[in-house]
Amino acid sequence: MEIRITTSHMLKVLHVIAWIIFVGLCIDAGGFLSNAVYVSTINPAYAKHFWLNNDFSVLYAFDKGHFLVQTMLISIVAIMKAIMFYMIVKLLYDKKLNLARPFNKEVRHFISLLSYLSLGIGLFAYAGANYADWLMRQGVTMPDIESLKLGGADVWLFMGIILLVIAQIFKKGIEIQTENELTV
Repeated sequence: MEIRITTSHMLKVLHVIAWIIFVGLCIDAGGFLSNAVYVSTINPAYAKHFWLNNDFSVLYAFDKGHFLVQTMLISIVAIMKAIMFYMIVKLLYDKKLNLARPFNKEVRHFISLLSYLSLGIGLFAYAGANYADWLMRQGVTMPDIESLKLGGADVWLFMGIILLVIAQIFKKGIEIQTENELTV
């Protein structure tokens, strides 16, 4: 008995996986953002038990402004990741990925937006990690970069550049495909 996995089966599986990741990223982004608002407006003592048990009490006691900047950088990265997976879910749901004609403007636009989001995630993660490092040099006890979800900025930047190159390849593919259609 041979099991054949077709492209449409693989896209359905990827769609489900993208949904799961999207929901998790939305929960993560909402957790960071709502905890930052809660700590800064209602209960500053909750900074000790911040989202995912990160302890921001020393940072909050050091300076409320630094607390807000650090949590906003973390939230921006989390929100941009959620937007990225929303775009993937939407592309697969709207069935705009036409495998018979893969070089189309919607897919090129999608890849371009993903590249810009990846670059943005990389830049904000880099800024957040450097800011946390600077705060630690000031004597503030901070959670590690991985628990803040700011690690891997270089990987996000690398992925953004790769996606920009792929977007340009798609642009050329669209030009060639349009040329061939006009020739026939």
